[in-house]
Amino acid sequence: MPLTSPLPKAELHLHIEGTLEPELAFTLAARNGIALPYPTTQALRQAYSFTDLQSFLDLYYALMAVLRTEQDFADLMAAYLERAAEQGVRHAEIFFDPQAHTARGVPIGTVIDGLAGALEKEGGRHGISGGLIMCFLRDEPAESALETFEAARPYFGVITGIGLDSAEVGHPPAAFREVYERAAAAGLRRVAHAGEEGPPAYVREALDVLGVERIDHGIRSLEDPELVARLVREQVPLTVCPLSNVRLRCVSSLAAHPLPRMLAEGLRVTVNSDDPAYFGGYADDNFAAVRAALPLTGEDERTLARNSFLAAFLDHDEPRRAQLLAEVEAYDVG
Repeated sequence: MPLTSPLPKAELHLHIEGTLEPELAFTLAARNGIALPYPTTQALRQAYSFTDLQSFLDLYYALMAVLRTEQDFADLMAAYLERAAEQGVRHAEIFFDPQAHTARGVPIGTVIDGLAGALEKEGGRHGISGGLIMCFLRDEPAESALETFEAARPYFGVITGIGLDSAEVGHPPAAFREVYERAAAAGLRRVAHAGEEGPPAYVREALDVLGVERIDHGIRSLEDPELVARLVREQVPLTVCPLSNVRLRCVSSLAAHPLPRMLAEGLRVTVNSDDPAYFGGYADDNFAAVRAALPLTGEDERTLARNSFLAAFLDHDEPRRAQLLAEVEAYDVG
């Protein structure tokens, strides 16, 4: 495989709304007659400077106003998949936030039909398999999550699983026990953000109360040796997002990122882009950044890529998983 082709990888922690590049935001705003509070795309890019998770979320939710129609969501997905293909992504399990759209009067079917249709069409064109993970906003009431879950029931055929995101501190996972129980009963896969800004106890809650199969972020798990031992023993995947961790001040710098320690501990850690339009890089950009900043070997990068396919929800298509793993093993990591 030529060195110009990126290492094959799965992306397991990617918010589709977080792929809204300024250029597309202005295009959709013009299409829908929406005036953005920024005169140019450059001015909007300059606004992508955050002090913490909440300051990012404020802009993130404000820009969603440009997403109105099924075509808008399809265009958003198509733009992401084109970039993902260039970054070596071969499988993507993509988060979306229905509550952020239905609260603006956009029907949930408009969101899902637009995203799912483009994922099938454009994913096939780019050779990217994948699925949609419907996330609930943890800073909204649990009742809202339950209502959203039931509203999405007709679309469970195109939804892979559920997740939990948005502002973590002060919003422990246990409040969402019932919706996760319903998801398990419906055969949906379960993941949740935990241990990014929140404490290791949130990771335990996500595992024990919500029954999640993957932890999104999880970097603060390292503060709890017993939790680390459990995560290693059970090989619970952690979907880590290095550039995001730095931009949101969860880690002081890439050079200080705990990724090498996580690998050394034997955690099933993966590297992902989170909200790449806002945080400065897509999947392979994150690989390149940690390669430059951290003492990682080529085999460490292969391990990260291998972990991504092992952690993917590909149980229904083990031949696909085997094919993707073979691509990783055949890749020349130098």
